[in-house]
Amino acid sequence: MGELYRFGVSMPVKLLEVFDRYIARKHYTNRSEAIRDLIREKLVEEEWRESDKEVIGTITYVYDHHKRELTDRLIDIQHDHHEEIISTQHVHLDHDHCLEVVIVKGKAREIQDLTDKIKSLKGILHCQLAMTTTGKDLPG
Repeated sequence: MGELYRFGVSMPVKLLEVFDRYIARKHYTNRSEAIRDLIREKLVEEEWRESDKEVIGTITYVYDHHKRELTDRLIDIQHDHHEEIISTQHVHLDHDHCLEVVIVKGKAREIQDLTDKIKSLKGILHCQLAMTTTGKDLPG
């Protein structure tokens, strides 16, 4: 992890009690690791807001594969965004529904645009973007 720097944090007792319950639910061994993760999470969110940085993530969606022309439209969108798409995984959930996970890498603005195009299609039942970082600019 490198050199560690210790500092104090002051907060109201009630907030600390809620935080300690959060730490227990999330199975952290100590407050420091939980605080480090929360800081990293906010730094990743900031990275996504800066649209000139390269980011990585997954787009996960569930859809009705019987919906007319939906599969063709999804394939067309994926081909239009082939530079951002690293890989896709297709799963048959049941006779009517499929799940796809699309691993993406590129500019945050382009990834969000791709997600919005998929999410807006008729027949998409749920679509969610999970944002993460390439780790290049995130300290350990």
